[in-house]
Amino acid sequence: MTERSQIATSFLPLPGSAPVEWVIEPGLTSYPDALAFMEARAEAIRSGAANEMVWLVEHPPLYTAGTSARIEDLIEPDRFPVFPAGRGGEYTYHGPGQRVAYVMLDLKRRREDVRAFVAALEQWIIGTLAAFNVRGERREDRVGVWVVRPDRPALPDGSPAEDKIAAIGIRLRRWVSFHGIAINVEPELGHFSGIVPCGVSDHGVTSLVDLGLPVAMADLDVALKSAFEDVFGPAAAPVAEPARKAG
Repeated sequence: MTERSQIATSFLPLPGSAPVEWVIEPGLTSYPDALAFMEARAEAIRSGAANEMVWLVEHPPLYTAGTSARIEDLIEPDRFPVFPAGRGGEYTYHGPGQRVAYVMLDLKRRREDVRAFVAALEQWIIGTLAAFNVRGERREDRVGVWVVRPDRPALPDGSPAEDKIAAIGIRLRRWVSFHGIAINVEPELGHFSGIVPCGVSDHGVTSLVDLGLPVAMADLDVALKSAFEDVFGPAAAPVAEPARKAG
């Protein structure tokens, strides 16, 4: 099987496709509201009633459980609300200071290839981080994006320490994607201790601020859009208003 690092990550749409709508949600969005909106929007995209969309949100503190989540990885079940997500993956944390990008694309207009789509999402994140001189890396045995930490003690096997800076969890329904990615800008990293993030206990989590980069969310959003277009093609001008109004 081809390694994800060797997969071509271009996911450009068919010629003549409308630009992807790009919506920046103000404030904090409840997870049930986000899930309901994504479900409805994905169906509208599938039926041709709506354009593809990237929806940028922040959530109040919460945990979500993917379809592979193990109950033993929920260390503090009463710490924050826990929501079943229906996406791939295990437990993750969402909260203020973390940019979540929900990605609703019709892969029938792009490429019907799930592994390549995950690799493309990783490449999008890697390109975004590069705008801040952060080297994000993918790992074949761990989905998401990682940064090597030479400032931390090496692991017992002598390999360098590394922390996760971005998570990926997606779902496809009739080749329309929903859920997406989460990049740690300035979340409270201690909140990740209530779970085993993504089922990985050997590595930690980090953020741009933890790496010494006081990046504003608005600046990250600019970098996200630029890097997205490199991989997925044109996106419309950002709209900063509630998605239900924008869409």
